[in-house]
Amino acid sequence: MLAVVALVPALLLWAVWQWADGRAAAADDAVPEEVVGAAPPPTPQPALSTGLLSYRRGAGELSRDLNTNAFRAAVAPLLSRVNDRSCAAVSLDGVPIGDVNVGQVVIPASNMKVLVAAVALEVLGTEFRYTTRVVGPAPVGGVISGDVYLVGGGDPLLSGEWYPDSGLDRFPTFNITSADELAGQLAAAGVTQIQGTVRGDGSRYDDEFYVASWGGGVAGIESGPYDALLVNDSRVLGDDQRGADPNESAAREFVRLLAEQGITVSGGAGTGVAPNGAPELASIESQPLSAVIEEMLTTSDNNTAELMVKEIGLEATGSATRQAGLDAIAATVAGWGVDTTGMVLGDGSGLSLDNRLTCATMLGVLQHVGSEGPVGAGLSIAGETGTLTGIFGDTPLAGRLRGKTGTLNNFPIDEDPPAVKALSGFLPVAGGGAIEYTLILNGPTISDQSEYRPVWDELATALASFPAVAGPAELGPR
Repeated sequence: MLAVVALVPALLLWAVWQWADGRAAAADDAVPEEVVGAAPPPTPQPALSTGLLSYRRGAGELSRDLNTNAFRAAVAPLLSRVNDRSCAAVSLDGVPIGDVNVGQVVIPASNMKVLVAAVALEVLGTEFRYTTRVVGPAPVGGVISGDVYLVGGGDPLLSGEWYPDSGLDRFPTFNITSADELAGQLAAAGVTQIQGTVRGDGSRYDDEFYVASWGGGVAGIESGPYDALLVNDSRVLGDDQRGADPNESAAREFVRLLAEQGITVSGGAGTGVAPNGAPELASIESQPLSAVIEEMLTTSDNNTAELMVKEIGLEATGSATRQAGLDAIAATVAGWGVDTTGMVLGDGSGLSLDNRLTCATMLGVLQHVGSEGPVGAGLSIAGETGTLTGIFGDTPLAGRLRGKTGTLNNFPIDEDPPAVKALSGFLPVAGGGAIEYTLILNGPTISDQSEYRPVWDELATALASFPAVAGPAELGPR
C-alpha cells in the first residue's frame, strides 16, 4: 500500500513532464514571424540547483522554525533565575517562547502605565486632545472687569516654557502644552488689565489629589497633588516646592505669565468654579493623546498616568474618578480576551501597594497593542531615552529594545509588600515583527542593583540572541 501511495506523485510528475515536452516540441516546429529590430534574447542565467521539493523552497518558514527553537534554548537560563515570587514571559509575534510563574500574582510597579496607555487609546482615541480654557467677562478697552477662570481640561502637560529645562525632575517633561501661549492669546486680544482675581478651576475631576494606598514618602514627591487643572506639576517659577492645591498653584503661575505679557491682575490668584456660560477668552489644546502617552511612558510620569485614569473614567462612565477609570481599564483589558486572573488595580501610576497582576496579563496587553502602535513607540529606548537612558547601552540591545521600567522599594525589608523591579516591552526584529517580553521581579531587596541587574543582564543576553541561526537569504534556493 505504501509503495502505491509513493508511486502516485511520481506518475503525476511524469505526466506533467510528457505534456510540457509535447508543448515545447510543438512550439519548436512553428515558424516564427520575422520581427524587425527585435532585441536579442536575454543571456541565459544558470539554473538553480535546488530541487523542486527541497526544504530550501520554504526558507522563510524554515528559518523562523530554526531560530525559534534556538531562541527557546537561549531564554531558558533567564527563566531559571526568576524567584518564586516573580514571573517572566517571552513571546515572538504572539507565539510563546518561554515563561515561568506566568500565573503568579505580582506587584507591577510602573508597568501599570502600559495598561493605562493601552486602554486610553481604546477609550479616548489616538487623536484625543485635552483642552484648557480661560473664561470670564469680555474685555472693554483692554480691561476685564471681574474674575477670570483658568479652567482645566485634565491636561497633565500644561507647562510654562521654562519648566522642561528647570532641572526639577529627573526626567524632564516633553511634548508640553504651552501655558505661555495661552497667556499670550489674551495679550494678542488687547487685554491689559484684569480687575479681579484669576481663579483656578479643576472641577472637571473629583478633588482626590493623592492615592491613599501609596507608601510613605510618595505623596507630593513622586506624584501629586494633581487635579483637572495642573500646571508645571503644581509648581510656580521661583518656588521649588509643589503647591498644596494644584488649582491655586496653576492660577499663581498664570498670573505670573500674564505679567510677562504686560497684563496686570489686581486681585491676584485664587480658586473657584467658573460660572456656566461664561464667555471664552482663550483656549489651547494639548498634543494628540499618542504624544501624551509617549511622555508618560518614556519619563514614567506619575501625574500624567493618574490624570489619564480619571479621563478614562469620565469618558467611559461619566464619572471622573480614579475608581471609575480603573474599573473601565479592567473591563477593557478583559474584553480583549486577556487573562486578568488575580488582577487588582489601585492606581494608574503603579505607586499603589494594592496593584496586582500576572505576567500573563502583561504579556497579553503587549501582544494586543503590538510593537508598532503608540504604546510600543512611546516606550523608553535602551541606552538612549527616558528611564532606559543608562541601561543596556553597551549591549546589542542599545537603540533597539523598547521597555517600561518599574521600581518600588521596600522598607522595612523584612515585611511585605516586597520591593519591585520590572521591565516589559518589545524588541523589534529584522524583517518585521517583534519579541514581546515581561519580567516582573518581586522580593524583599530585589530593587537593589546587586540582585536585579544579573537577571536583567540574563534577559538582555536572551533577547539579543535572536536570530541565532541562518536567515531566509542563507537558507533560500541557490
